[in-house]
Amino acid sequence: MTPAPHFRAHAQNLLDFIDASPSPWHAVDSMRRRLEAAGFVRLDEAERWSLAPGGRYFVTRGGASLIAFSLGQAALPAAGLRLVGAHTDSPGLRLKPNAPHASDGVARLGVEVYGGPILATFTDRDLSLAGRVGVRQGGATGGGGHVTHLLRFERPLVRLPNLAIHMNREVNEQGLKLNKQTELPLLLSLAADDPAGDFRDRIARRLGCAQADILNWEFNVYDTQPGSFWGADEAFIADSQLDNLASCHAGLSALLATESAEATCLAAFFDHEEVGSTSAAGAGGSFVEDVIARLGGAQGLDAEDRRRALARSFFVSADMAHAWNPNFPAAYEPNHRVMVNAGPVIKVNASQRYATGVDSAARFIACCERANVPWQQYAHRSDLGCGSTIGPIVAARLGIMSVDVGSPMWAMHSLRESAGVLDHFYMTQALIQVFSS
Repeated sequence: MTPAPHFRAHAQNLLDFIDASPSPWHAVDSMRRRLEAAGFVRLDEAERWSLAPGGRYFVTRGGASLIAFSLGQAALPAAGLRLVGAHTDSPGLRLKPNAPHASDGVARLGVEVYGGPILATFTDRDLSLAGRVGVRQGGATGGGGHVTHLLRFERPLVRLPNLAIHMNREVNEQGLKLNKQTELPLLLSLAADDPAGDFRDRIARRLGCAQADILNWEFNVYDTQPGSFWGADEAFIADSQLDNLASCHAGLSALLATESAEATCLAAFFDHEEVGSTSAAGAGGSFVEDVIARLGGAQGLDAEDRRRALARSFFVSADMAHAWNPNFPAAYEPNHRVMVNAGPVIKVNASQRYATGVDSAARFIACCERANVPWQQYAHRSDLGCGSTIGPIVAARLGIMSVDVGSPMWAMHSLRESAGVLDHFYMTQALIQVFSS
């Protein structure tokens, strides 16, 4: 079945968003642009906030985390908050501070593994770098100030060539195994006399600054191949970072589509989920609590009213879900086969790796029914370790009703992931109902 045009258009918008966001810092910048175009006002955590009734605002922290909110018609204690959360980071490779080095006639870049990527999927791809660079302000005598610039190398810049099968005869039987220290450095060029200086010069020329003014950098390794539709009916999409930029896009799209809601609506997009969320900008930090406290302060709420507001709130943790892969049936719980293009997935785990409970699941199901979209339930095999999300973290910090959901996908944590065209539209429509409920 060929997806209807509105399904395809929404999926194309997602692919455009991902392709413009090759790092979590670029993802936040992409969201900033969309929010400002929709009339959201940027706030600064270091300044006093003046929030107008019915106003729409956003604030960032750490460059890769963003919270946007629209003030509801009802006071917080009367209606509470409707929250959707997702994460901006994806597992992969990050450059080390002193990355450039020469060995055996080749210049390479040292990398560190971020989170839990499928490392073999990084081999033989057209890779490049995207991230941010700290630059001294005012030159060498600028008084110690600095400014941070986003930087993306658009064309393929680096590569991780595979070892030929003639030197690795067991690769198809044993799988590709890469030593994280010695076999992951990325090939950049033939060796130069000063590979570090050449690399810094490449950055300086792009930023229009002196080499000496470059203080530091954070670079994400990304795949330059753009997203695409695939399949006999083009009912599927493929791209990097579907986990979890697809959920970010769905949450952001839902917030932008929600106007004049009764409750205050908040979309939180956190960095560092793939490495545990324990950071100032992660879900384990104070970011969302700080924003909610300031919302309460703007309405003059005391401690009792703040707790009443949280008791009437609802949080949806949106992170991608494992779709049934018929090539690997033994990897799945047989009675919980989640199918692509069959609707949002409610994720359940008895050990609270997901925050879903009976009441929160029922509430999300009701949102799906109002949106006229199908829904599914997922449980992990009991003999396999289950991943987790920001759901239990935020639920524990705020003490509010929470549910973990996600769109089904294949090849999670691969450099090239796949999902369904219909599912992304379904998820966005369900989240619109969450904000409107």
